[in-house]
Amino acid sequence: MRFFVPRALIDLAAVLLAFPAIAQVAPYKAPEHTGGFPGMATGETQAQAEASLKLGPELERNRDPRWLLAEQRRMNKALGALQPQRKGVVDVYVVSVGLDSDPVFGREAREAGKVLSTRYGGAGRTIVLAGTNGSAASDLPNGSITNLTLALARIRELMDPNEDVLVLYSTSHGAPVGIVYHDADDGFGILSPTRFAGILDGLGIKNRMLIISACYSGVFVPALASPTTALFTAASDSRPSFGCAADNDWTFFGDAMINHAFRKPQTLKAASDEARGLITQWESQGGVNASNPQVSIGASTGTWLAPIEARMPKTATQPVGRPATDALSQVRH
Repeated sequence: MRFFVPRALIDLAAVLLAFPAIAQVAPYKAPEHTGGFPGMATGETQAQAEASLKLGPELERNRDPRWLLAEQRRMNKALGALQPQRKGVVDVYVVSVGLDSDPVFGREAREAGKVLSTRYGGAGRTIVLAGTNGSAASDLPNGSITNLTLALARIRELMDPNEDVLVLYSTSHGAPVGIVYHDADDGFGILSPTRFAGILDGLGIKNRMLIISACYSGVFVPALASPTTALFTAASDSRPSFGCAADNDWTFFGDAMINHAFRKPQTLKAASDEARGLITQWESQGGVNASNPQVSIGASTGTWLAPIEARMPKTATQPVGRPATDALSQVRH
């Protein structure tokens, strides 16, 4: 006996067979507390404190609600202004952040953003995060670990990680555990090498120029160096760097690297060599122990570095602000 199977059922069976078996979706599980409330590296054992600091703790306290709302609006505006990448063009996204409210870092971050954007064609793809420049309250999004993380996440949405480049400049105080975030009496935190590497690697931002101006910033080299990374730090992992007094216009490293070497139409290596030479000269004049800036230029950086250096301005610009050497007797602490 023959049975007639409607054509519609045959077509439906074919469609169903073409799809893999649908995996069962696990029910939602709410986040759980698996440990006690962290002590922000106080009231803990040394091992607990070190483990906490590696995670990049950040504490905001006693913020005015109106300030928080205004800050959110500033950040939204800055992120919304970033332009998407252009297919077939090696676009550069510039982030310049001052992670401390001392005005020297606000001034340095602002000028570094301008210099790097001009040097590498970052107009429309540059974001500056910083506190006051000393003359008035900041009109920029605050230089905080959270805002830096948000900026990097937004840039990752806009860029092609196989084609485009992140150029990041960070200026702040530092410690052997990482970059210190300190905004007056309201914001505190540590951006550790482990956390910073986790952010960048987790986002898949692999083509990157990272310039870190802080004491002990060489601690970041093992975590951040890679074949596609050009990395520069103001000091080794065991030395302070200099020039960070609040009323300065520049730190030693910022003045040498950004305000002098990067204003000239020279290669990245030549700029780095010039900056380190200036710093050595200034530190010798000041009679301080050498900061030993660190350099790591990955073997594969040429794939993105060559096209962006080809677009550099052909003429140099003049340094601005008071020279860092005006404060040779002041030591970063």
